[in-house]
Amino acid sequence: MEIILSPHSFHPLFKTPPFHSLHPKSTSGLKPICCTLKKQSFQTVNQSIEKPTSWFSHVHQGLAALAISLAINFSCPILSHSAFASEFDVLNDGPPKDSYVVDDAGVLSRVTKSDLKRLLSDLESRKGYHINVVTVRKLTSKADAFEYADQVLEKWYPTVEEGNNKGIVVLVTSQKEGAVTGGPEFVKAVGDSILDATVSENLPILATEEKYNEAVYSAAKRIVAGVDGLPDPGGPKSKDSKRESNFKTKEETEEKRGQFTLVVGGLLVIAFVVPMAQYYAYVSRK
Repeated sequence: MEIILSPHSFHPLFKTPPFHSLHPKSTSGLKPICCTLKKQSFQTVNQSIEKPTSWFSHVHQGLAALAISLAINFSCPILSHSAFASEFDVLNDGPPKDSYVVDDAGVLSRVTKSDLKRLLSDLESRKGYHINVVTVRKLTSKADAFEYADQVLEKWYPTVEEGNNKGIVVLVTSQKEGAVTGGPEFVKAVGDSILDATVSENLPILATEEKYNEAVYSAAKRIVAGVDGLPDPGGPKSKDSKRESNFKTKEETEEKRGQFTLVVGGLLVIAFVVPMAQYYAYVSRK
């Protein structure tokens, strides 16, 4: 079915909403235009329906992105907390079963771990003393490495019988310090002098230089030597780099001041005496 409309009948079509009803109108004084508006009206309606759908899809995508962003933001504190909670993981996981090393800080090489296992397993088979080496990045629950080492010993070996011949070597990489603790029999076998020297020399000095592998292995060798009753192999010496001061001492300042006074006095004498001598010579000639 065809509807005959005049050109003026298109004017309300573009000003009215898409769903507004159309009123065909014919004018006798103008040339009629024949067209099929049924198809065009459906296209106009489809376009008007697509716009809200497209707008709704954009809103839906925006809300989804916002939800993902909020989820990531709220999950970051949890992830960061778990990253800093590694010291608690060491406590809860217990002593290592297949090795003697818990490298939670991730600073020890495979060679160092193998050497430690060989050294400490040999000591345990010969003397019956078991030593565990623990590395952590940072401590948040305890003030220093000594308190944390005692906590590890008490957590892993709750009774005196279990921890009597056990030893714990702890290295904290961020604080550049370490500690050695153990049961009564272990401390007696090693000796206080070697324990103190290991804690004050091997662990902190080499950790300050970021030589973590050497720090742990040299400390273990020193402890094993103490248990075996061998002479103390010694530890690294701290490098006290004395910087030269840019400030002068009091003696140097006094010396420079005396020289300055002498020079200034000489210049003043020359400034007064030479003109006077020249004037005297000039007057004498007359």
